[in-house]
Amino acid sequence: MTAAVEEALRRLEASVALLESAVARRLDAERSHSDLETELEIMRDDRARLAAELDGATARLSEMQAVTEDVDHRLGRAIGTVEDVLGRSGERGEG
Repeated sequence: MTAAVEEALRRLEASVALLESAVARRLDAERSHSDLETELEIMRDDRARLAAELDGATARLSEMQAVTEDVDHRLGRAIGTVEDVLGRSGERGEG
């Protein structure tokens, strides 16, 4: 072979090597992008699940607050009734 042909073959091999390297980098980048999209989808699913759980917890908290207020009111009435009964008993004992 002539020197010119050998030089052309070396340049062709170098170009092919660069092309293969570029293709490999591109494939890695696409895989990485795909991995990021998968991770983002997982995070979106987690966010939706957590939002639903938060909504449920907030609803239960509201129910518990309403029940607590009702119990507090009833307990206050019961204490008042007991105090009235005790007060009447004390009045009878004094007389």
